Amino acid sequence: MLKRMYILDEKILDRNVYPFTVPAINSLHTLELKSRVCFFTGENGSGKSTLLEAIAAHYGFGREGGSRNYSNSSTEKNNAIDPLVSALRLSFDIRTRRGFFLRAESFFNVATHIDELDKEPFAGPTIISSMGGVSMHDQSHGQSFFALLTHRFRSNGLFLLDEPEAALSPQRQLAFLALVHDSVSRYPDAQFIVSTHSPILLGYPGAQIFSFDRGDVHEIAYGESMPVQVMSDFLAHREAMLEELFNDISDSAPGQTNSKRNHFNT
Repeated sequence: MLKRMYILDEKILDRNVYPFTVPAINSLHTLELKSRVCFFTGENGSGKSTLLEAIAAHYGFGREGGSRNYSNSSTEKNNAIDPLVSALRLSFDIRTRRGFFLRAESFFNVATHIDELDKEPFAGPTIISSMGGVSMHDQSHGQSFFALLTHRFRSNGLFLLDEPEAALSPQRQLAFLALVHDSVSRYPDAQFIVSTHSPILLGYPGAQIFSFDRGDVHEIAYGESMPVQVMSDFLAHREAMLEELFNDISDSAPGQTNSKRNHFNT
């Protein structure tokens, strides 16, 4: 289990370059993980996915997704996080060297890469045989995404997921929580770290939730997370919130915002 991550200041050559220009990343020193289910949450651009990707790269996973045995990193932009990867250190009580990194954003590329690898002649079973046996391109996005979760995320290992809710319906999100619970119950060295905006996923009992919204990385309770607060307010006051939002947009000049409008964008 990953117990602690920290930054070696002496390995940072320049804090004025990305990703250290992101406040939460720049202020990060040490993060203690006490649960086998942890969530990173925060507004777009707050640094949660950046840190998750750096953990994956440091551990040896592909930056677009994959495991230590196969990976795909087809875009040069992935090198942008190298300064963070170089400075990051991970401390485990048990390092299984197993696991998977799953990014909703680049899932298509990973699926294509798996199909290409399976076309090459080699001894042994195909990669896709460990994921249900059906090419992920022959299923809907949600079906293939959940098939991968079902077949590759039930074992010991470090499992990193970046915004999995992007491919999952609310019902599938609940099913994902059941999958997580089954994995951590059966496998003592299974650990999940998930970057998410989903109030459903954040509701996993006993999980640690780290917020990136304040310009630093800090632990919060479920009810303190912005996705939960916004969704709760919306469900309780839907008509009033939408009326205020639409009126505010109508009253604002193009390109301008005000405090009311910003409330709905936080």
